[in-house]
Amino acid sequence: MPASPAAETILTNARVLTMDPDRPRAEAVAIAEGRILAVGTRAEIKALAGQGCEEIDAGGATVLPGFVESHMHLFPGGAELDHLQLLGITGADPLAQAVRAYADARPDQSLIAAQGADYAILVDRAVTRADLDAILPDRPLVLVAADHHTAWANTVALSAAGILDGRALDPGNEIVMGPDGRAAGELREFQAFGPVLALAGEERVHLGLVNGLEPDPAPDAAARAHDRMLMARGLAHCARHGITSIVNMDGNRYQLELLSELRAEGGLTARVRIPFHLRGERPLEVLEQASRMAAEFNDDWLASGFVKMFMDGVIDSGTAVRTDDYPGRPGWRGDPLFSAEYFAAACTEIDRRGLQIAVHAIGCGAVRRTLDGYAAARAAGGPRDARHRIEHIELMHRDDIPRMAALGTVASVQPCHVPGALDFPAFPTLDMVGRNRWRDAFLTGTLAQAGIPLAFATDWPVADVNPLRCLKAALTRQPFAEDCAEERMGLMASLAAYTTGGAYAEHTETWKGRLRPGFAADIAILSADIEATAPEALDTLHVARTITGGRTVWQA
Repeated sequence: MPASPAAETILTNARVLTMDPDRPRAEAVAIAEGRILAVGTRAEIKALAGQGCEEIDAGGATVLPGFVESHMHLFPGGAELDHLQLLGITGADPLAQAVRAYADARPDQSLIAAQGADYAILVDRAVTRADLDAILPDRPLVLVAADHHTAWANTVALSAAGILDGRALDPGNEIVMGPDGRAAGELREFQAFGPVLALAGEERVHLGLVNGLEPDPAPDAAARAHDRMLMARGLAHCARHGITSIVNMDGNRYQLELLSELRAEGGLTARVRIPFHLRGERPLEVLEQASRMAAEFNDDWLASGFVKMFMDGVIDSGTAVRTDDYPGRPGWRGDPLFSAEYFAAACTEIDRRGLQIAVHAIGCGAVRRTLDGYAAARAAGGPRDARHRIEHIELMHRDDIPRMAALGTVASVQPCHVPGALDFPAFPTLDMVGRNRWRDAFLTGTLAQAGIPLAFATDWPVADVNPLRCLKAALTRQPFAEDCAEERMGLMASLAAYTTGGAYAEHTETWKGRLRPGFAADIAILSADIEATAPEALDTLHVARTITGGRTVWQA
């Protein structure tokens, strides 16, 4: 038997939460060749140190597996770090001041893009292009809602994008028209506001989200270098928050190529999965591209292997698909983005290819149609350990919970999206849900109690990527009313959803998500003891060091 390697790095003086039921706690960790060599007492681990071994003193703080961010958008997130951020801004005057200050500092920028706009940013009325014209009349301006499913543009932007007089769109997308027959300024869903975002020259950033197609024409060397910079900026932002694995939820082959190029340069600081995005009812033969991506990119650092689809939009804009009418809108339940027949056929074909499926489904009607598709795939191909996923699940019919559990479906949810739990206000979202459905909304705890596997995420840049703030939301959220169940999660269950649960959701639980000998040395060292920190104060902690594959990729 070959001798075990000596430790290259040891972490000592730590409160280690291994997330391994066989040995849940330890004092120290040894790392060699990018893997966990051992966990144990300080004396046991120090005895493994080889010549030149680096010893990291955790100062009594928590050490745990690196966070698995199970749903995010890396490319847009990296680009948006330089956009105007509107989170917390309310009222016409504060909005105008923020936009003008940002625009004045960037006189040559082709589009003034602002992120994180609240649906009630003007408090008492919906935003119109006239409101935005009053702020910035002579330069293209777009405000993007925090959920990234609605945008508002001024007249110059609408005109430059060629949509001032409207445009035919697929179901579920809408250019809201005004009484004068021209665009009112509100653009619902990606197909509607994509032409405005393109004015920034960042079309390639959004391709993976809008339609999953490849850049055409192919980017030249300078464009690729620019796009790699955006990716690297997004990766660095994630590394500082202890994120060592990313499941991207938009994609095309181009993103995989960019990350592969970064990897060759030594700049890949997290393990990343990129999907094939099936958007619109395209011929199912296109799924051969998904199989090719899965075959070509399939290792511990860069992988594909799944297909992403959108079934609906969001509750706030009325584009989420429901099983009942929206409050105050008789007959309106939202338009599904796929017919039941096409979706069932697509799921069956994806499943036949041995690929995983991840579907954005926010409304109860979208969740139900997604489960119908997964059931059709199982009926056609037989049961297998597919772990098909549903992303978000913000409103659910109770009858579908046991069916979801029986199908082995993973719930990929975002505790930080719960209205009133963190950055997103309770209203008007809960008004759009409807008082009679509050008990069916954001059922994180209920899903867990039903035995449905959970994976936590933030959907960055929709929400702050910081897992510690997301954990705070999971631990502190309150019932919407007395007749609503307690949906809060405990600390260890929440940490599991961010580590072992995330690994399970991507079929990597045999080598990732725990601090166990032989597992990947993906580690987050916190600034203090998370178990001794009140849930309300979790956002006062930070990540002191992030280690991916045994290499420090971030240090405070």
